[in-house]
Amino acid sequence: MLKAAGAAAGAVGIGTAVLPSPAVAAGAYAHPGLLHTGADLGRMAAKVKAGAAPYTAGFAKLTANRHAQSGWTANPQEIVYRGAGSPQNYRTLYNDVHAAYQNGLRYHVSGDSGHADTAVAILNAWSAKLTSLQGSADRFLAAGLYGYQIANAAELVRDHPDFELGRFQETLTTHFASLSDDFLVRHNGAVVSNYWTNWDLAAMCCVLATGIFCDDKAQVARAVEYFKHGDGLGSVRNAMPIVHDDGLAEWLEAGRDQGHALLGVGLMGTFCEMAWNQGIDLYGYDDSRFLKGAQYVAKWAMGQQVSFTANTRRKGAINGWSGSETVAQAAPVDPAMTRPIWAMIANHYTKRRGLSATYLTQIAAKSAPEGGGGDYGPNSGGYDQLGFGTLAFTRDKATGTGTAGSPDPAASASSSSAAAGSASGSDPRPQTGSSPASPSASASAADGDLAATGSNDVIGWTAATGITALAGGLLLLRRRDRMRKDATE
Repeated sequence: MLKAAGAAAGAVGIGTAVLPSPAVAAGAYAHPGLLHTGADLGRMAAKVKAGAAPYTAGFAKLTANRHAQSGWTANPQEIVYRGAGSPQNYRTLYNDVHAAYQNGLRYHVSGDSGHADTAVAILNAWSAKLTSLQGSADRFLAAGLYGYQIANAAELVRDHPDFELGRFQETLTTHFASLSDDFLVRHNGAVVSNYWTNWDLAAMCCVLATGIFCDDKAQVARAVEYFKHGDGLGSVRNAMPIVHDDGLAEWLEAGRDQGHALLGVGLMGTFCEMAWNQGIDLYGYDDSRFLKGAQYVAKWAMGQQVSFTANTRRKGAINGWSGSETVAQAAPVDPAMTRPIWAMIANHYTKRRGLSATYLTQIAAKSAPEGGGGDYGPNSGGYDQLGFGTLAFTRDKATGTGTAGSPDPAASASSSSAAAGSASGSDPRPQTGSSPASPSASASAADGDLAATGSNDVIGWTAATGITALAGGLLLLRRRDRMRKDATE
């Protein structure tokens, strides 16, 4: 029932195969190599030093952010709680995580070692004190979101002489990735379609980031496999169950609300970018399905009409309470709403790949220059992405097409100082040419935290909310005439 219109299950477009690099095959990963490689960091530094636009505007957003100041002092907690019924203190964690990331990024661009020292002090303080993440079902969101983010912050300073690398790896694995791994297997005891797409994607990002940071080949493989074939709603075909005749792939959470749909697209982009920087092309997987879904959300989020197919999802606990919901149309949108997610995705497809992506190009320009945590409101939704994409992901158009024999990412993911002299937009990652390409469901109080399918604070500033609906392995697609047409093909 999840077969995309006009495409056979499992089809992969020309040049979109996963291309593991020699480093990945050997079980050793390129560092830095999560959202930013050494070449990326060098490009940022060189462009800002040269006064090049729009890098300078992006860097100005970073330096103006209160989290990016070297005077930031960490406030680590022994136990972090997120979710109703708990003494919620998770804001302390996400503020410190963003301060560590922003100071680490600022160090690489400016060369001011005081910012690296600040990032290290924050990360060391947390790895020395944190013992667990607790709370309602929202603890899984905390593990996923702040797990991938804190790994990225640490990746920027992993070679600092004062950074407690081993202790941090243990903290990341034990207190963040363990919860995310468990969520992808058990989904908190719920039926697999109970939790929205962004829940899976947050967990997937944490598992992938942890695997790369800790050089754990098996963990990376689990995350990549889930992206391709996972049962939950975060896998690529469940997140985008239909490719419409106009070439756009319907994003499942467009039936929920705008804020969470943007969150999901940003998280899938984050996942694809981290994989790409280790030689794994998921941006191009399944005939660039993510491009089609990101274009769909960009068009819809700018207030334009998109196709939508009615769908029904199951919700509830395994061997417990159960129910279902149906949604028949995309939620309303506020064209002024944005998240710092578009520069990364638009630059990949239009600059690295040289593809046409009209809606991505338009919305990225509209959202620029992108800020980061602290620039999009005080609630947790404003801290779900690390941001600063105008600075970090703007790139010149690639001058050639890559091949399956593209260089090993490790060769160009050396220190930023070694790459600082290169301000070109070329990138050594796989560059195979590809085809152009509500009220949330909740349980009764007696059911505990199972039914939390989205924290009320996740998107504190979202104004557009539609009737909820999910999909996934249990999605029932009602395609009207198209369904009957498919049945005859």
